[in-house]
Amino acid sequence: MSRYWSELVNELTPYVPGEQPKTQNLIKLNTNENPYPPSPEAIKAMQAAASDNLRLYPDPESMDLKACLADYFSVQENQVFIGNGSDEVLAHCFQALLKHDQPLLFPDITYSFYPVYSQLYKIQFKQIPLDIEFNIQLNDYQPENGGVIFPNPNAPTGKILELHEIETFLRNNTESVVVVDEAYIDFGGESAISLVKQFPNLLVIQTLSKSRSLAGLRVGFAIGHADLIEALERVKNSFNSYPMDRFSTAGAIAALKDNDYFNQQREKIITSREWLNEQLAALDFNVVASKANFVFVTHQSETAEEIALKLREQKIIVRHFKQPRIENYLRITVGTQAECEQLISVLKDIL
Repeated sequence: MSRYWSELVNELTPYVPGEQPKTQNLIKLNTNENPYPPSPEAIKAMQAAASDNLRLYPDPESMDLKACLADYFSVQENQVFIGNGSDEVLAHCFQALLKHDQPLLFPDITYSFYPVYSQLYKIQFKQIPLDIEFNIQLNDYQPENGGVIFPNPNAPTGKILELHEIETFLRNNTESVVVVDEAYIDFGGESAISLVKQFPNLLVIQTLSKSRSLAGLRVGFAIGHADLIEALERVKNSFNSYPMDRFSTAGAIAALKDNDYFNQQREKIITSREWLNEQLAALDFNVVASKANFVFVTHQSETAEEIALKLREQKIIVRHFKQPRIENYLRITVGTQAECEQLISVLKDIL
């Protein structure tokens, strides 16, 4: 604490990202990064972007990328918002759409940036408990609210809501914005983007970090009614009018166009996830049914903390959340098939 800090800074409890260790030769299964490389076409596009044009500012509206996303998702360009990673898109949502007199609603076990943003922007919020099986029960979100936000699939549980459940909720919640955070939707869910034409209060956020292996570029986007997008643009242009650099734009467009590569890598991860679930269950783990690129597990006899420490000794890093209800669970990113097999081999030894 410093006497030069503002009162707001003194009150903040920042978000803590997954560890990014400097040690070499680790099997890193703690931050849900894609274990496979980006599309070769994306790499080529970024190499081509390394030209004399880097002396010029990028397009502040990222219109080429907007046009690509609009075409990909069959929406209009004015229904697309681009941000520096989905975290920045979320930050603008909290400021532009979710700050009202009524409390913002989100799950009690969810992406831990939500309470951080609420604190930063002084947004009143209420956390709605997941049920005993870690499901989001949208019937519990019926009270008057200043907005609703939830990931689908949820993080860190990986559990998913079916599209018809979201549609039913939207029909019953028409007076506030509903934000569906779809960072992991490509690994087994059905996107709510198909509903944005019906519901003007729906905003869907996605990222190219996970399923398209571009976490290092920081490309996120939102799709919704043009009125919602205009609100986000107003906040963005009051904060940073050039969020997307030339490399990110080029790589993102090329990755979106290389759909065959995207589907091949996604299927590898889904196949490894199902194999990993079976192997973990055979080792007496209780496995939460995940539709993301990670699994969420607890062991029937050993503590999560002890397992995480023993795995680290064998140069395998997983994520352990020390918070109520899930303090004895581990979130394990689905790595390559070889990494998954090494994980199981080590777990057999330490258990």
